[in-house]
Amino acid sequence: KNLVKVYDGKVRALDGVSLTVQTGQAFALLGPNGAGKTTLMRILTTQIKPTHGDAYIYGYSIERQSSQVRKLISYVPQEMSVWTDITVYENLLIYAKLFGLSGKDRNRAIERALEDMELREVRDDLVNTLSGGMIRRLEIACAMLIEPKVMFLDEPTIGLDPVARKRVWEKLKQFRDNSGVTIFFNTHYMDEVDMYADRVAIINKGRIVVSGTCEELKRSVAAEAVLVQTENPHANYNLLKHVPAVREVYTEGDEIKILVDDAEAFLPVLLDILRKAGVRIRRVSVSKPTLDDVFLKYAGTKFESADRISDVRQTRKMLSRM
Repeated sequence: KNLVKVYDGKVRALDGVSLTVQTGQAFALLGPNGAGKTTLMRILTTQIKPTHGDAYIYGYSIERQSSQVRKLISYVPQEMSVWTDITVYENLLIYAKLFGLSGKDRNRAIERALEDMELREVRDDLVNTLSGGMIRRLEIACAMLIEPKVMFLDEPTIGLDPVARKRVWEKLKQFRDNSGVTIFFNTHYMDEVDMYADRVAIINKGRIVVSGTCEELKRSVAAEAVLVQTENPHANYNLLKHVPAVREVYTEGDEIKILVDDAEAFLPVLLDILRKAGVRIRRVSVSKPTLDDVFLKYAGTKFESADRISDVRQTRKMLSRM
């Protein structure tokens, strides 16, 4: 609620952020570099305090009841958060002790985390011998030990190859389905947002500029386009302009471009109209707005990720070998 964070009395990293995340959702926070994503996440995980405003997790204030909040949440940062010169099991044991787990509860939690993230076979291996994907799964396993109500993930798969990214998200989704955990994450991969986020918010210059489901945000950017190639370039297509669902119609040679809100729902209507008009169709395709289009509209810039991903991949690889 109206979170503000000012650094050094002049840098306004957050400028009145308000948002709500429902229990059990996977919520994605997107924004350009320097937009305030990491600052917001660090405030929500009680690492730093806001200058103004407050936030609540399951009714507990992050400022006035931070100790209660920390019992309900876990956090996986971008930076390496495990020790690379000890084993997988030893990392989990250290985290379990830091979380205050003891006796049977500790052993049960470790075994469950190893099972959930498919790390049993490497439990006694040194972390610096593991692949990047396995290391990330170990970091997430450490965060799972206390069965958090909310899990904060700061770019959980950055730097991983596509196969490793898919595996990490499969395990996260399985964990969410089994435990009902709320996942609050940011990422540089738009496909992950499209596939796994229930809702999305875009932050820019410290403010939430838009939020909604992926489909809602895409529809807010532009209409969907139906492209039709015909064998009747001289036919009269003006009749399409009078169909209620149609926004615009463009023709060029044998191709018609029709802008509509819902292309899939419109296709049967379109085909019926063209058939009755005696138009012979060669090909039909649908072009839909993407999350990249959404990001460009609301953040005012393209989603530049290649350099950032490469830097993180190289840094984590170096750290894992130390």
